[in-house]
Amino acid sequence: MSDESDISELDLTDLPDLPEGPDKLGRAVIADMVKRLPRSPGVYRMIDGAGDVLYVGKAKNLKARVSNYARGQGHSNRITRMIRETVSMEFVQTRTETEALLLEANLIKRLRPRFNVLMRDDKSFAYILVTGDHDAGAIVKHRGARKRKGDYYGPFASAGAVNRTVNALQKAFLIRTCSDSVYETRTRPCLLFQIKRCAAPCTGEIDLTAYDTLVAETREFLAGKSRLVKDDLARQMQAAAEELDFERAAVYRDRLAALSHIQSHQGINPQTVDEADVFAIHQEGGQTCIQVFFFRTGQNWGNHAYFPRADKSLAEREILESFVAQFYDDKPIPRLVLLSHEFDDLALLGEALTEKAEYRVEVAVPKRGEKKDLVDHAVMNAREALGRKLAETTSQAKLLAGVGTAFGLEEPPKRIEVYDNSHIMGTNAVGGMIVAGPEGFAKAHYRKFNIKSTELTPGDDYAMMREVLTRRFSRLVKECGSRAEAQRDDSGFGPWPDLVLVDGGKGQLEAARAVLTELGILDQVPLVGIAKGPDRDAGRETFFIHGRPSFKFEMRDPVLYFVQRLRDEAHRFAIGTHRAKRSRQITQSTLDEIPGIGPTRKRALLMAFGTVKTIARASFEDLLTVSGISEAMARQIHDYFHDGEE
Repeated sequence: MSDESDISELDLTDLPDLPEGPDKLGRAVIADMVKRLPRSPGVYRMIDGAGDVLYVGKAKNLKARVSNYARGQGHSNRITRMIRETVSMEFVQTRTETEALLLEANLIKRLRPRFNVLMRDDKSFAYILVTGDHDAGAIVKHRGARKRKGDYYGPFASAGAVNRTVNALQKAFLIRTCSDSVYETRTRPCLLFQIKRCAAPCTGEIDLTAYDTLVAETREFLAGKSRLVKDDLARQMQAAAEELDFERAAVYRDRLAALSHIQSHQGINPQTVDEADVFAIHQEGGQTCIQVFFFRTGQNWGNHAYFPRADKSLAEREILESFVAQFYDDKPIPRLVLLSHEFDDLALLGEALTEKAEYRVEVAVPKRGEKKDLVDHAVMNAREALGRKLAETTSQAKLLAGVGTAFGLEEPPKRIEVYDNSHIMGTNAVGGMIVAGPEGFAKAHYRKFNIKSTELTPGDDYAMMREVLTRRFSRLVKECGSRAEAQRDDSGFGPWPDLVLVDGGKGQLEAARAVLTELGILDQVPLVGIAKGPDRDAGRETFFIHGRPSFKFEMRDPVLYFVQRLRDEAHRFAIGTHRAKRSRQITQSTLDEIPGIGPTRKRALLMAFGTVKTIARASFEDLLTVSGISEAMARQIHDYFHDGEE
């Protein structure tokens, strides 16, 4: 169900009982909506005049919950601001309150409303994948969408933890890690077989039945049956020793040692908790840190610190409740979730996670024992991580204040953008934009620009800078309006830059000024050009600002070091983007230009002919002999290389 009201059509005389206040108009909109709401579970969205979602909330009883907003009493400043900006609302009915909770979490992550608690670092965690789409399963590190057939184990908080675990599992179970294409082309065992880290099913050193047993043991170990697997290996080692087959007993001994290594190197390894995620929250200085620890198969698989965006008026339990629901929107759910704080909907969260996971999930706040120790350890880590964050933020604030003073800004910049170009003799030209703010580099806001202009003279850096800045600021004005209209977060960080640094001297600065003048926003964007020092010496850079003489910083000025870091990061980003583009061009085959030639057909053609040049010379009849190449496709390939001639 969806309802919208035009605020201009509301007759406030119909609502005489609404108390006066700055949010009266918003409360009138909400009161008008309440008349048509059911007394059933659902999710509501509060929307501002620009059509942006301000807030997403869930309710067991939509009518009762939303009517609270229209009363005008007992609201925090945050809620009052939210009501004041509301001009319409939308609603979705759900069958149950648990369904409403799951939908709320999904919408918050997708819409990112300004007044909700938001996960600012929703990184993709690494997993271990035991493949299931090949006769000889492989064990690989996986990140991203879990589309490939097989069993996924994780999450691991760091790629390093995955790599260490995969290496140890190779030693313990001798499972292959090669790609399927490499597997199919092997004619003799690789080095991993020689150093006893793979059983080499590719060349028949082990039959597939025995290899399947190793894969099954790997799955059992990763699924939490580590003790059973180790006991079975110990029995086999003992049996081999009794039969005086000491070489086979040594293999089992080495495998047991590898498994013990996996279970010992992960730090805290609980004795009574097999599978759980631990969440602990700490607030200080108006900021919040949530530390998450992952435990699987009785092992600590790492931890990660989050710093969610939340209003300072929200209590720790409120932030934690919203955070956990969002966290599991796209991640596998363990059977046990341990929390540092209780909140009203603890049982409801457990029901919702159970419904989503399709098995029972327990959500608890432990009071004693090992589980309490795990939570206390997570709280300590959250406190220390937030302390480090606050120290870094203070240092960053001082540097930003120094930048503001050095470049004559009215106040310290909250968002700095730095631009640089990269190319080789004009080829594969790209532009890069990096962003820094109160919390350091804002990598989610970095942008790359493939230079598209066909009229550009190769190597014309000024023209490249004009194209990059024109595309960037044209889109900014279109999407966000003027600087005054753009919204900023609590730290003052917004879509408009408070300072733009361009890598180059006076010429680059004038090119940038010309672009902003043409767009009519020159007065809204402070510009500074950075010219490299003689012989590109760091510390001897010259800075250009229109209307001021050029100047240099003192050699050991902290602000100079800070600006150098920004410039170097922009250079690194632009160079990396250029190299990636150049690499793609180098590795791109002529076959990629033929419609219908995908990776499988391309591989089959190269396996049959060896090189693209040989394929180009092949006759129509020769092309027909390649597996997967139909008569129509053979004709298409032949015509492509021979211009349709017979």
